[in-house]
Amino acid sequence: MTVDPGFPPLTLLYAPGDRPEVVGKALVSGADVVLIDLEDAIAPDRKEYARAATAERLSERPPVPVHVRVNALDSPWAEADLTALTALPGLSGLRLPKVTSASEVVDVAERAASAKGGAIPLYALLETALGVERAFTIASAHPAVRGIALGEADLRADLGVREDAGLDWSRSRVVVAARAAALPPPAQSIHPDTRDLEGLAASCAHGRTLGFLGRAAIHPRQLPVIERAYAPTAEEITRAEETLKAAAREPGAQALPDGRFIDTAVVREAQRTLSLARRRR
Repeated sequence: MTVDPGFPPLTLLYAPGDRPEVVGKALVSGADVVLIDLEDAIAPDRKEYARAATAERLSERPPVPVHVRVNALDSPWAEADLTALTALPGLSGLRLPKVTSASEVVDVAERAASAKGGAIPLYALLETALGVERAFTIASAHPAVRGIALGEADLRADLGVREDAGLDWSRSRVVVAARAAALPPPAQSIHPDTRDLEGLAASCAHGRTLGFLGRAAIHPRQLPVIERAYAPTAEEITRAEETLKAAAREPGAQALPDGRFIDTAVVREAQRTLSLARRRR
């Protein structure tokens, strides 16, 4: 199956860079994108091995897009990560953790373009209060920026938030910033309990109401839950089809027999629903 390029991926699966066998399984898990992690999942004494194993993996094009989350740009390992990875043919994108300024993104974009001979898609992860405050500036920093997202574990610690709902303002801020910068809707941050599938489904449903689209996972068992949560339901598809048929018959604002009101915004949302429903073909 292929993903409709008009939408961002719904499922993104993290795999630690120092465990090549886990990366190999992730590549055939059904995830739309595999995220090889060189940062939080890797102990300091394993950083070099993780980098080398990832570089070897990406020396050829993998069967699905692979992004790499490099180490924080102010860390001792970031320079070596960027040097080793940016020119590799199997790299589809770089995930930049703990971004707090537009200049950080611009520096990586220019360096990556020089090494690759063209732009590499960049995804900025906002994990501090300062990063969230500068969300739009970061999102619009450079044409190579293709998305922004939250790193909720670090953000929760930075803000001292105890309840999950305490992050909703930051979540909405990032959704709005992405839209204002003409970027795709952000994917949700991970759900850390890999066995709590009911909690994952409920969290995805909440994220969908906030404007997120898709989610990162840390275990393959989470992928079907995320897919179902973000795919349009049969009822939503039917209502969207009815909306577009009515709009085709009678352009302009109108009320359907069941009382639903249709205008340009409603038609646009119906088109989006059907495009998302056709994302896998």
